[in-house]
Amino acid sequence: MEFSNGDILVGEIIGTAILILFGAGVCAAVSLRHSKASKAGWVVVAFGWGFGVLAGAYTAGPLSGGHINPAVTLGIAIDTGDWDQAPVYVLGQMIGAFIGAVLTWLAYYAQFGANEEPTLGIFSTIPEIRQPVANVVTETIATIGLVLPILAFGLTEGLGQSGVQTLIVALLVVGIGLSLGGPTGYAINPARDLGPRIAHALLPIPNKGTSDWGYAWIPVAGPLLGAVLGALIFKAAF
Repeated sequence: MEFSNGDILVGEIIGTAILILFGAGVCAAVSLRHSKASKAGWVVVAFGWGFGVLAGAYTAGPLSGGHINPAVTLGIAIDTGDWDQAPVYVLGQMIGAFIGAVLTWLAYYAQFGANEEPTLGIFSTIPEIRQPVANVVTETIATIGLVLPILAFGLTEGLGQSGVQTLIVALLVVGIGLSLGGPTGYAINPARDLGPRIAHALLPIPNKGTSDWGYAWIPVAGPLLGAVLGALIFKAAF
């Protein structure tokens, strides 16, 4: 299906904003002390992100196809050879990710106002053990686990048209979070990490701590590398 640049931009902004609102929202719900979901745990976080993918991709689907992730856009471009609209997708994803982070801050405004702890983990990923090479490897492997199946799902006739593919991708994201999210927090999406990290740096959050720009390249480079490898494996195998 062909989408216009305007529809792609709007669709990816809206879809990615919803993704981050749900994803950063569940992180806020679990992390902030004055939240009813405080300390609910990693399983809740993984499902929150999965539901964010579900809502965001379904919403953006009619306008843009619902990539809501530069790694997915890159993998599809490598597979199809069509790069013309890739920058529009990425621009929409970055704008949407920033907006979603700001909406999360507004939704939890009172809780952020009473905050006494660093809040970067609500917006962006933080590794449990900071080892750049290992962190990049983790993000690369996790993103291969996202992009390769997504491309393979496209081979199943009627899956995309029925809308079931989006549901399966959402469950895939939950699975990646549960299985591979432990080391780094599983960005698997450069916009998902970078857009909210920028928002974290700019928002007037009390006691928010550092935005950790020294780590910021890893959840961008790892997913992009994973997208390239996932697409190349797909082209070689299928």
